[in-house]
Amino acid sequence: MKTRHTPAVTSPASVGAVPSRIESLDVYRGFVMLLMMAEVLHLGKVAAAFPDSSILQFLAWHQHHVEWRGCTLHDLIQPSFSFLVGAALPFSIAARQARGQSNGTMTAHALWRAFLLIALGIFLRSVGRPMTNFTFEDTLTQIGLGYPFLFFLGLRPKKVAWWALGLILVGVWGAWQFYPVAEPWAKHANIGSDFDRWFLNLFPRPEPFVENRGGYLTLSFIPTLATSILGLIAGRWLADGAPVRRYLFAGALALGAGLLLDSTGVCPSVKRIWTPAWVLVSGGWCFWLLAAFHWLVDVQGVEAWPLSVVGKNSIAAYLIAHLWEGFIERALVTHLGAGSFEIFGAGFEPLLKGAATLLVLWLFLVWMERRRIFLRV
Repeated sequence: MKTRHTPAVTSPASVGAVPSRIESLDVYRGFVMLLMMAEVLHLGKVAAAFPDSSILQFLAWHQHHVEWRGCTLHDLIQPSFSFLVGAALPFSIAARQARGQSNGTMTAHALWRAFLLIALGIFLRSVGRPMTNFTFEDTLTQIGLGYPFLFFLGLRPKKVAWWALGLILVGVWGAWQFYPVAEPWAKHANIGSDFDRWFLNLFPRPEPFVENRGGYLTLSFIPTLATSILGLIAGRWLADGAPVRRYLFAGALALGAGLLLDSTGVCPSVKRIWTPAWVLVSGGWCFWLLAAFHWLVDVQGVEAWPLSVVGKNSIAAYLIAHLWEGFIERALVTHLGAGSFEIFGAGFEPLLKGAATLLVLWLFLVWMERRRIFLRV
């Protein structure tokens, strides 16, 4: 990365105009999307081939999801994506208002966007299946289910978002904690899994739904909305030109509160069912990551184009990572030969093949940016 002399953002408070695109949000989003796309590196396979390498074991650990409680870097991908949806919303609303759009027009667009996100998530979960797989745990679907509520909060006074955040956290905790089961926060035995055994069987499917193997739930969209509300709060701070220390303090407060809830047994921090403690733990990390990118990009003027080129086309990145990865891998082997990726031994073959695939995906996003092709919903 290189530095430049012109800051990436001008505070709207200082110019009284619609804020420009906040580049740190694109860079943060690009970082998150690259983490997701980097699954193609197959670090788990590489680490298995070199069990004595502590570095490879560490990298592999952070490229997988924890089984239940806890957090890895990979676990922060989805909450970051949800957080950034909220952080970008104040700027999107301001830009639309500057174009003269009414609240009714913007609300209609928000509902359409929510529908498209839900539909895209279902489409991706149905690829390779004999019929439409009506499931609602995909990242896009979860965001889509909560987006109309998030947009409504974006039009309301700032204090309403804080009240909504508190209501969701307390309400979700109470619904799970007092649900009449032996272990309310257990996998496949909670209010969310019982809801899915009813709700998902309302849709046509080849066989009755019993449980999601990973424990993921439709109702997780409600606490996921809380994560987006944290992003909305952060986005408003960005628009107001808040100092970096505010994000650092908010991150420490949220992370500390979430870890306290988890360690005391009041509420475990579990990503798979998106517990209130997880909202706080992951939200704390999101505030810190935003602080880091905001300071580097917006304040210090560090150029991070390799990341922003991905972040500006995040929907395209999400789709090609899910739909093209296997095709590109096979094409590389076909045209370069399988032996091309074994120059450092069979153990590193998945890493080299994955790196080549990742490069092709990134170059395609560069090509899209150069031609001003951006997928929007």
